[in-house]
Amino acid sequence: MASERYSSSYYTKQFFTLLLLFVFSFQHNTVECQGRLNEQNYSESGIAYPSSPSQDREDFRKIIVSIVLGGVTGFVGSVLFALIVRCFVQYLNRTPILKGPVIFSPKISPKTLQSALAKENHLLGSSLNGRCYRTVLDNGLTIAVKSLTTFESGSPEIRKKRVKREIQKELEVLASLRHRNLMSLRAYVREPDSFSLIYDYVAKGSLADAMNRAKESELPLDWDVRLRIAIGVVKGLQYLHSSCVPQILHYNLKPTNVMLDSEFEPRLSDYGLIKLLPNLNRATSPYTPPECFHNCSRYSDKSDIFSFGMILCVLLTGRDPGDGFFEEAEDGGSMGCWLRQLQQAGDAKEALDKSIIAREGDEDDMLMAVRVAAACLSDLPADRPSSDELVHMLTQLHSF
Repeated sequence: MASERYSSSYYTKQFFTLLLLFVFSFQHNTVECQGRLNEQNYSESGIAYPSSPSQDREDFRKIIVSIVLGGVTGFVGSVLFALIVRCFVQYLNRTPILKGPVIFSPKISPKTLQSALAKENHLLGSSLNGRCYRTVLDNGLTIAVKSLTTFESGSPEIRKKRVKREIQKELEVLASLRHRNLMSLRAYVREPDSFSLIYDYVAKGSLADAMNRAKESELPLDWDVRLRIAIGVVKGLQYLHSSCVPQILHYNLKPTNVMLDSEFEPRLSDYGLIKLLPNLNRATSPYTPPECFHNCSRYSDKSDIFSFGMILCVLLTGRDPGDGFFEEAEDGGSMGCWLRQLQQAGDAKEALDKSIIAREGDEDDMLMAVRVAAACLSDLPADRPSSDELVHMLTQLHSF
């Protein structure tokens, strides 16, 4: 971030400042030496007398020494001046560690938010990095609160302050994002060792909840709804990958982080929170791309595409990728291997969820979607389609 803070024009100004100070010092010392030489060549009566060759050589040495010393002095002074200016600019640009709630929505006030956070709240879920719960503000607005533990025990206080400033900058960026398929950050509250992120509450819950209810025949999910969910998820990724500068990666895409509104329109949550989740680098799941099992630094936009491919598989098959069924499957071991095996054998129809209510022509669309999912689950990131390509492929299916 430091490199972004200082533009090329800033360093250009510093260079010219150094140059001007150097020239000034050089010229000043040259004039001073010349004046001393003239004083020695003139008598008290104002009449100039020629100097001897030895005196000329001595005077010339003094001029050279004075010029060198003046140049060095000017250069050192210029460097010190530039460093002072740079430190001053850094101090002005430092992000202060904010206390209390930081609000991005006119519907939420700091007082009502702090009051709501102090109440007993309904727990929605928990993970390695924190918990999520629902609460109601005094004005009747229901919100979802994600409390994230951002520091490991024993972290030095100096490191905590630096990380807190970085987190605040990231949250300011995330709060500026607006897309129908993203959960918008409405506010956040800084705690001593954690951050509480405030989002809109969606009554339908997550995609994982919906798929579990569909498996128990409590919630019918026809192909139209499932395809709409898939397209909404990939459109959210497309916005993060293509419209955000710099590009934002999700890092943790899975059904529990896909929320559904009353119309089953998906909204991605937990996107861009890599700096807030210290345990995310160590957490692996069936949705983790193979290139990131041991090294999260290799994560790219194509890694998000792999996670989307797993979500598309869940929508098509109705199965959880962590199900032991895939370990027992012949030549399987994972949902992706199992799906590719069926596709190569021409039995992709066997992978489809039997509970899907399909209309005439939907089966062909679902089989095409199986091909799309298999491409997303390629072992090599370069072989996976981009989010732009996926939006085009999925919206061209019969239902849309």
